[in-house]
Amino acid sequence: MSAIVIEQLEKRYGGFTAVDGLSLEVEVGETYALLGPNGAGKTTTIEILEGLRPRSAGSVSVLGLDPGTHKEDLHRRIGVMLQEGGLYPGARVVEMLELFASFHAEPRDVDGLLALVGLTEHRRAIYRKLSGGQKQRLSLAIALVGRPELVFLDEPTAGMDPVARRTTWEIIEALQSEGVTMVLTTHYMEEAERLADRVGIVNRGRLLAEGTPDELTAGGGELRLKATAPFDTRALGTHIGAPVRALGHAAAIVDVEASPEIIAAVAAWAAAHAVHLTEVRVGAAGLEEVFLEIAGDDDA
Repeated sequence: MSAIVIEQLEKRYGGFTAVDGLSLEVEVGETYALLGPNGAGKTTTIEILEGLRPRSAGSVSVLGLDPGTHKEDLHRRIGVMLQEGGLYPGARVVEMLELFASFHAEPRDVDGLLALVGLTEHRRAIYRKLSGGQKQRLSLAIALVGRPELVFLDEPTAGMDPVARRTTWEIIEALQSEGVTMVLTTHYMEEAERLADRVGIVNRGRLLAEGTPDELTAGGGELRLKATAPFDTRALGTHIGAPVRALGHAAAIVDVEASPEIIAAVAAWAAAHAVHLTEVRVGAAGLEEVFLEIAGDDDA
């Protein structure tokens, strides 16, 4: 059975459509990353799945339940990690975790959870005095305290330093080994590539692409470029006699099969125009490049 089934989901606010005919499935035990630029409809979709917002049209099933009509039953079975907000600023870490544990029949051990997320030394700390990363780790602990079957992770490592981010990834990977289903939103493409079984790219409320990270980043022998600053891709294309597509900030793809002659021509043009290339690579794109290409094309 699929953990989540969405069919032709729509959410409208007057004349504005936030979610526009979205359909996707998430399998039990799968980690699904929902990626998109700000305003793409990710948060609205997640809030509908969590039973926090009504839908305008379409059908939604979460753990076999309609979140619009079985909200209480659903909330006993899911965990929600919010990016920010929802916690009392004057309460202590252990007090909040014990409070949320009291809402569940068989909660996880509070001390064990504090150790899992690296907050044992801060158990008596007041919430408002925590760093951004520490607040995120507490939010993750609260999402896990009820032993949920499905966890929604909204920007789980926002505000964390690189060490805390990788520790959080290891926690999520441990949950994956336990068979917990997860839906992840993130702006860190490395995070999605490492954690997600499948990725869905959305914009303007529509699903534009979907697949495993490997499927989405598979490519041919085109030449991929990165520089320290934006450069004139049209002039480069004219010089080498091949189309060159800009990808985000100071990155581009030469849309022909790479050859020693093409690489030499690109290097010569860059040297003549004081363009400092930091990367010249043949082959598959990274997920960030794919995301920028797909979402950027949709905005065009």
